[in-house]
Amino acid sequence: MPLSPPAERQPIHTRTVTCRGYRRRDGLWDIEGHITDVKAYAFDNDYRGRVEPGDPIHEMWIRLTVDDTLTIRAVEAETDNSPYAMCGAITPAYEALVGLSIRPGFTRQVRQRLGGAKGCTHLTELIGPVATTAFQTVYPVLARERGQGGAATGTREENAGARPALLNSCHTFAASSEVVKRIWPEHYLPPTGEG
Repeated sequence: MPLSPPAERQPIHTRTVTCRGYRRRDGLWDIEGHITDVKAYAFDNDYRGRVEPGDPIHEMWIRLTVDDTLTIRAVEAETDNSPYAMCGAITPAYEALVGLSIRPGFTRQVRQRLGGAKGCTHLTELIGPVATTAFQTVYPVLARERGQGGAATGTREENAGARPALLNSCHTFAASSEVVKRIWPEHYLPPTGEG
């Protein structure tokens, strides 16, 4: 069900984030992110001149190449459109992600390496959805190949009894939820006050 009908309004800004996951022939995985920001009106920019409605003021790409453990093996970043000439000069800094694993603590490590003046705000923001896409790309395929079901959301664990990575990651996977009770009964904790 969509949101309720809005008040009368005028479009101003659109940010689009697209992430895609690919399996490579060499056994690695490419996870790509693309971000654009466009305005619904024309404006003048010191670096680019006139930016027309729908022309991206920001357009950046990032590709993380990961292995089966979601360890980053290679990174490529590009800036196609930006408001300043020097914006694209920071893209080689994203190679600092090589060797990190997408697991708890990943976002903190990304901020330590690329936060603030060490990176591009938009590329660094894009890493979050790209990391989620990596998880959604890799784990369901590996689970299916290992005979652990399709697990479209990664809800089955490789080792039975191991603490599921998704446990307590959101409302649905709270240890006291009906979903956890059904798919991981050994990790289910009754809600407070329930006998």
